[in-house]
Amino acid sequence: MVADISDFMASVKREEPPAPISPPLRAIWHGLRGEWDRAHSIAQAGDDRESDWVHAWLHRIEGDLSNARYWYGRAGRTMPAGSTEEEGAAIAGTLLQAGGDGGA
Repeated sequence: MVADISDFMASVKREEPPAPISPPLRAIWHGLRGEWDRAHSIAQAGDDRESDWVHAWLHRIEGDLSNARYWYGRAGRTMPAGSTEEEGAAIAGTLLQAGGDGGA
């Protein structure tokens, strides 16, 4: 179980994502590991604002900024200017605070 953002970020170095975590957090976990395709598949399967937010972040990582803007809009967010790694950690932190496990 992930207690906080520090635990979550430390888990990125492990072979498997922590359990239980929500699909958006699982997508972030894979995205932070550079596993873009796997992360994208998970985020794209979601039908909620959290998944849309992660989906936007992933397109930003990819460099597809027009697609990222679309997904940020669906998530009710604006595209930030900071690094994508910092943003991934910030999204994960927000999801963990909101649901303890990101809604898992």
